[in-house]
Amino acid sequence: MNKNLSVHQEVMLEMLGELNRICVKYSISYMLFAGTMLGAVRHSGFIPWDDDLDVVMMRKEYERFLKIAPTELNESVYYLQKEFSPHWPMFFSKLRKNGTACVERYIPNDFQEHRGIYIDIFPCDNLSNKNIARKLQFIASKAVIARSLGKRGYLTSNACKKLFVFICKALPYKLLSKFVRLESEISTKNVHVFFGGGSSYEKSVFPRAWFDNIISARFENGFYPIPSNYDKILTKMYGNYMIPAPVEQRSCKRHCEIVDAERSYTEYVDVYREITFKEYTRSIR
Repeated sequence: MNKNLSVHQEVMLEMLGELNRICVKYSISYMLFAGTMLGAVRHSGFIPWDDDLDVVMMRKEYERFLKIAPTELNESVYYLQKEFSPHWPMFFSKLRKNGTACVERYIPNDFQEHRGIYIDIFPCDNLSNKNIARKLQFIASKAVIARSLGKRGYLTSNACKKLFVFICKALPYKLLSKFVRLESEISTKNVHVFFGGGSSYEKSVFPRAWFDNIISARFENGFYPIPSNYDKILTKMYGNYMIPAPVEQRSCKRHCEIVDAERSYTEYVDVYREITFKEYTRSIR
């Protein structure tokens, strides 16, 4: 184990190696993304205080990976959690490791959801060439995201957000999702990662050409693909990204309440219920 990495990061790095093995074998194009891309460029690995790992694939490559990976993965070790699948109503996919736990703080609607340590796999989709349609795609993505979060057990004390989630539960998410993907278009000028979970329109939209060329960048013990235009992408997402935030501001979204690389999430059911009960009582105060 690399003494500079947490056990959590070591497991994610192992899963990245497995994802990379499959993608190389089948010529599936993918890239490190968001904070993981930033980590590769600025730290040659994880941002030390980060606790997740993100990759992105163009929609066609993403769909190929979702189809091929289950035939390649050792199902006793790994689990591919596909978007909009049973026990996973979300709009992106995850590769998880069996026999581990990554317990998040929310009230689940489905206790059969796999909750092992994971890496995120996001799709990158066509963005319409028409201004109004672009904005409608963004709005539609928010509706799909809200519906998915609501079905998963999202908590918020914000009354407007609660109402929006409630309304979106009744919307035709399949049609909305198809519109966000804009599969009928094959060569739009720009692409988007609205299903990457970003809240900002501007930081989720990029010229397609920025992703056309791929280079290799060191990430911990190996080299992994990032766009050659990483500087433009990271600048758009983070501003002056090469200067880390002051120590007192170095925090990231806390994704997990409990992380265990040795014990399965199934062994944490009672603890999980206790955590979610506390979250529930907090949300109704």
